[in-house]
Amino acid sequence: MTPAQGGTLWRIASIRMPTRWGMFNAIGFEREVSNGTLQVETAVAIVMGDVTEGVPLLRIQSQCFTGEILGSLRCDCRDQLEMAMQAIAEEGRGLVIYEYQEGRGIGLMAKLEAYELQDVGLDTVEANHALGFKADCRDFSLPAEILQDLRINRVRLLSNNPDKVKALAEHGIEVVNRLSCEVAPGPYSLAYLKAKRERMGHTLGLLQDVGTGQKSSERRRQVNG
Repeated sequence: MTPAQGGTLWRIASIRMPTRWGMFNAIGFEREVSNGTLQVETAVAIVMGDVTEGVPLLRIQSQCFTGEILGSLRCDCRDQLEMAMQAIAEEGRGLVIYEYQEGRGIGLMAKLEAYELQDVGLDTVEANHALGFKADCRDFSLPAEILQDLRINRVRLLSNNPDKVKALAEHGIEVVNRLSCEVAPGPYSLAYLKAKRERMGHTLGLLQDVGTGQKSSERRRQVNG
């Protein structure tokens, strides 16, 4: 285990990762953090090609057990991850930084409690507040440190969330472009996506007919960062 720049970030392992989109390298990172007690945060950088040249594509993906593993249709997480992997493969280089921040940082059990509240009429933001959480509890400083360790200081960000642009900029990473990573709403995800747009400021068109499950566009749209 070798220390990365900054002293508290560690590269744990680096492996070849064959996927249906092509060959990636998966690099595991850990960072020691202290909130009264010593804790360890983990993330995986899933990298294709030489990301030190030019301005690579980047997706910061937060863990979603319900969507990515169980195939839940309540969110767009799995489709966004697959869209990002495909986009990176088409360019031949880029990376996904996968963070363990289930439920926008509240954890799996609290996420299920929030879903329970949404089933009786609260939206995703109201449910978080009812449980005593902020609308979004995530911290994007770990991806910024990982980018610095990989010697990346400029990116094209695949995201609908302007807060990610701001968070990266605060840690010295320039977002040259923010590219849409939008999935069309289905009947189970429409209310959630509307709340993300109207309550959290996410840039979403929600223009496709509900129920198709198709991507909102065949091409990634460049939007203002």
